[in-house]
Amino acid sequence: MDFQNSFPVWNRLNKDQQERILQSLISKSVKKGSVLHDGSGCTGLMLVETGQLRAYILSDEGREVTLYRLFDMDMCLFSASCILRSIQFTITIEAEKDTRLWIIPSDTYKSLMQESAPLANYTNELMASRFSEVMWLIEQVMWKSLDKRLAEFLLSEASIEGSSELRITHEAIANHLGSHREVITRMLKYFQNESMVRLQRGRIELLDEDRLLKLCDG
Repeated sequence: MDFQNSFPVWNRLNKDQQERILQSLISKSVKKGSVLHDGSGCTGLMLVETGQLRAYILSDEGREVTLYRLFDMDMCLFSASCILRSIQFTITIEAEKDTRLWIIPSDTYKSLMQESAPLANYTNELMASRFSEVMWLIEQVMWKSLDKRLAEFLLSEASIEGSSELRITHEAIANHLGSHREVITRMLKYFQNESMVRLQRGRIELLDEDRLLKLCDG
């Protein structure tokens, strides 16, 4: 699929605006584990063609927590945070899988936003959607117990991967949930003792998704 068919408001831009995007557009392929944005600059607006990205924040103590994830045809606005005056926090974006994406440089996008009402409206909607995800995460961290968050995460991973056998480490789960590896390991062992999962090195097999779902609903 080409960029023109993937960018949501492409047909609402005029010919000159479309041409300016195409002239500045960057196509990029990155390997799993690559960091695309570390908050030290203004990378630009990202549009995922195929693959999977993860946006997370890092505490002063080095703990990570996943804010949201990006899949095929998803847009990442916070990688171009310099165009948003009110953004005051640093987000890191890394590839969770081999990924192909397009990047619209920040200067290009900002100038087009100033003259295109459809693009400005779309940007505001995208920002509101991402902030809703972040607020949902804050509510989960503050009010939901870790066993429920872990069960929900495992079920979400199984849905994303289309498999009940997950290739993921306890450390990676801890990074997603903003917890410690030792805490996640203890909770997973509890799940295993309750016959909800089976643990192997670098793998977790979901044995009873119904019970995990009931735990989420709690």
